[in-house]
Amino acid sequence: MDYLQPLDRVAIEFGPFTIYWYGIIIGIGILLGWVFATREAKKLGLSKDTFSDLLLWVIPISIVSARIYYVLFKWDYYSQNPGQIFAIWEGGIAIHGALIGGVVTAVVFANKKGISFWKLADISAPSIILGQAIGRWGNFMNQEAHGTEVTRGFLEGINLPDFIINQMYINGSYYHPTFLYESLWNLLGFVLLLIVRRLNIKRGELFLIYVIWYSIGRFFVEGLRTDSLMLTDSLRIAQVVSLSLIGIAVILIWFRRWKGYAKLQYGKRSN
Repeated sequence: MDYLQPLDRVAIEFGPFTIYWYGIIIGIGILLGWVFATREAKKLGLSKDTFSDLLLWVIPISIVSARIYYVLFKWDYYSQNPGQIFAIWEGGIAIHGALIGGVVTAVVFANKKGISFWKLADISAPSIILGQAIGRWGNFMNQEAHGTEVTRGFLEGINLPDFIINQMYINGSYYHPTFLYESLWNLLGFVLLLIVRRLNIKRGELFLIYVIWYSIGRFFVEGLRTDSLMLTDSLRIAQVVSLSLIGIAVILIWFRRWKGYAKLQYGKRSN
């Protein structure tokens, strides 16, 4: 059988400059998320510039924190190759690190602006998971973040189109398209959040539901991947973090209701 060549990672080359599809796809995810969040923010009485101002801080800080997270858990390698620490263009960022950096930045931003962090978080939740659903296709273009080896027959059996099957043919073998599994899970989560936010939920709970939903999917998808950051020989860091986040989110929902901190419903205009 003749196999198609993998899709080109490079979108545009001009002179010494190279633009990769990965960056374009991530940019599209951020743009759509920003548009969605800005529209919702305006409906809830926030300035139309709120999320533009927030992204100016969140994007660079999240990239740095994602890299720091990755480097720390691969310190055995980077301690021996310190020159590679800043070589982010060669890959090596972690979504959990980005989320941690983004949340910390949003807390500080909300405090400075006199806005409820939980209100910002609720508005952001659908946008974040939509951006994640889109962003995973950047991994597809790079032929990375894939799962364990499978057969072509398996991929054809789950009715994948040929362009995905061929892109999953890497160095002579086919692999689980875990990027696709997570992307579809996140897209379903996006729809779920749009539905849930119309229900009688309290301030902050939409974001916490996002954390729970994403973490459940990530836990199972991570079990299929071959490039996981490992805590021990058999313990995957992303799975440990996912389980921890589920527990923390559930406890926060219960605790905030028990203490009366979650009095306002989602959608109320008060900051």
